[in-house]
Amino acid sequence: MIDHIGLRTTQFDALVRFYEASLSPLGYTKLFAWDGGAGFGRDGSAAFWLHASKAKASGIHVALSATDHAAVDTFYKAALSAGATDNGKPGLRTDYHPNYYAAFVTGPDGNNLEAVCHVAQ
Repeated sequence: MIDHIGLRTTQFDALVRFYEASLSPLGYTKLFAWDGGAGFGRDGSAAFWLHASKAKASGIHVALSATDHAAVDTFYKAALSAGATDNGKPGLRTDYHPNYYAAFVTGPDGNNLEAVCHVAQ
């Protein structure tokens, strides 16, 4: 349903580095870049956009799909190493559904980032 999402940040350069490190385990790379903007995605399609702004970040929740549990685990470790804080260690969230495996971090701008895999393993 969602084609893409755009986030605004007052910490553009730092956030580009953060997302490059954090999203890599999920197979996402920086596909586009220009002064004050960057687009991340996989398979040649950017769906996650970052824009420099003077306005404070809004603090939203973004869930990104992962192919397997190992990718969720690696995302979590990479995000923490890149400057995120823990907001939910990797594990099953059976209150959502029996195969919902996810990890949550809070990024440097206060956004809640989730990596999720819906496949039983």
